[in-house]
Amino acid sequence: MDVDWHCLISQPEHGVAADKDVRVVMRDGVELAVDVFRPDGDGRYPALLSYSPYGKDVQRVLDKQRPHSSRTGNGGQEAGDTGYFVSRGYVHVIADVRGSGDSGGSYDFQGRREQLDGYDLIEWIAEQPWCDGNVGMLGMSYFGVVQNLVAATRPPHLKAIAPYEAYTDRYRHSVYHGGIFDEGFFHQWFEHLSVPPQRPLIYDFLDEKEVDRRRAALLAEPEIVDSPYLHIQLKYETKNPLMFDFLVEPHDGPYYWERSSNRVLDRIEVPALLMARWSGWPIHLAGAFEAWRGITAPKKMIIMETEWITGPMRPWRDHQDIILRWYDHWLKGNDTGMLDEPPITLLVKGTDEWRHEHEWPLARTVWTRFHLLPDGSLDREPDGSLDREPGTGEASLDFENDPWIRPGDTSPGLDFATPPLESPLEVTGPIALHLRAELDQPDATWIVTLRDVAPDGSSTVVTKGWLRASHRALDPERSEPYKPYHPHDRTVPVPVGEPQDYAIELRETSMVFRAGHRLLLQVRGQDTQTEEPVWYHTCNPVPTTHRLLLGGDAGSHLLLPVIES
Repeated sequence: MDVDWHCLISQPEHGVAADKDVRVVMRDGVELAVDVFRPDGDGRYPALLSYSPYGKDVQRVLDKQRPHSSRTGNGGQEAGDTGYFVSRGYVHVIADVRGSGDSGGSYDFQGRREQLDGYDLIEWIAEQPWCDGNVGMLGMSYFGVVQNLVAATRPPHLKAIAPYEAYTDRYRHSVYHGGIFDEGFFHQWFEHLSVPPQRPLIYDFLDEKEVDRRRAALLAEPEIVDSPYLHIQLKYETKNPLMFDFLVEPHDGPYYWERSSNRVLDRIEVPALLMARWSGWPIHLAGAFEAWRGITAPKKMIIMETEWITGPMRPWRDHQDIILRWYDHWLKGNDTGMLDEPPITLLVKGTDEWRHEHEWPLARTVWTRFHLLPDGSLDREPDGSLDREPGTGEASLDFENDPWIRPGDTSPGLDFATPPLESPLEVTGPIALHLRAELDQPDATWIVTLRDVAPDGSSTVVTKGWLRASHRALDPERSEPYKPYHPHDRTVPVPVGEPQDYAIELRETSMVFRAGHRLLLQVRGQDTQTEEPVWYHTCNPVPTTHRLLLGGDAGSHLLLPVIES
């Protein structure tokens, strides 16, 4: 009989002692503030560092959970469950990054100074009388993102990491989706930081004259003219300095590279546990797969769902046992059986079953085109063949983008759906939509959604993708048919009325569309606000005709990773 691994991990045996507001001096003399939570009594233990600008004082888990509420701001506990780990023989150190909370210095927003501070904190922790010299890192989102960045600086006493929900590309995964500004999230996010107003960081990369030139040009753009909020951010640069940075720098480059671990993943030498949720398509999901490709050290990847989905899913707090299992192996030397399992574990949505895999994309993938047809259908290519011509002749369908729809109204666009499926269809892997289209304006925005439609007509979002038309250029050396890669290093206006190819990446998924269900592909020119209360974008502000070209040798099609049963 297999032993339940929960019996193999550390059990709660300790009370909690706390040392609050400890000052730690960094290499440049700046002092950071940390809270240290350790097992009571004497002893030396492995330690876990949680590191963010949210304020160490609020990073606590209450024994009695209240429902998450934006009014009380109690949804931001992301540092990890202190009592859980300390009671099981770990020290938990929660730190305010420089320029935030009770720490000194100026906020560096995951930049090089913040990364090196992480190095210094880990080495300080290892020297303390309560630490046995083995250090890991703990936490999700911001706390997870900095794990990859700090690990790439190679602190000698960092022995393993567990980045949970951690994007790796600051430009593509977070700030600009397909070159389209992720405005909604950053309207709110800076308000949650314990960071005072400060001079924007973009001045470290551009001189004042160039910043002023770009600001003046932006203030005349329709996107800014139509948005009092964005106008205010540009005029008063310290109000939301990160928003100012993002608006002034709309292309990928050194500002974003410094804050993107995908450029240094090969420097990570410690074991990494990568975890994310399938519904994290607007920010963190892609980071887990990019880290999986880029990290060569021992690694495991688990992709699941979290608390707002029903079924066999668990919220962040309830995954502490998996992280403990990981750290028990690497920091305590306990054999928890974790490395005896295949390296990838997926929750397959639709069937809600857990499954182990060995590689990504899956070796048994059948890459299959689903053609967009003039009658609004998605036509599956037979036998998974990518060689068959999609048909002779060419047709087209149009839709008119209306940038002034009222809140709650559905964005104009086109829908394409399969007939009800005769048998289940599994789609597991990366996805791409290849559009052949004409525009009557020199730029536009493409918003793409893949849905699962039940027999009763109800539907759920499976995944999403985005692309600004003027960012359509591809990097052929880094692109695959199923995963296009756009440099996003320049804006190239679209030739009006001339057919152009648009390769749009949709975030990865694992979904079984059950018999009787349909796949629905929605192509839009902007977000529908009711569907995107947080993740909405600064989309095309000009009425635009989008003409999709269907059929012919280069017909528009959706490329899906079909897994045969």
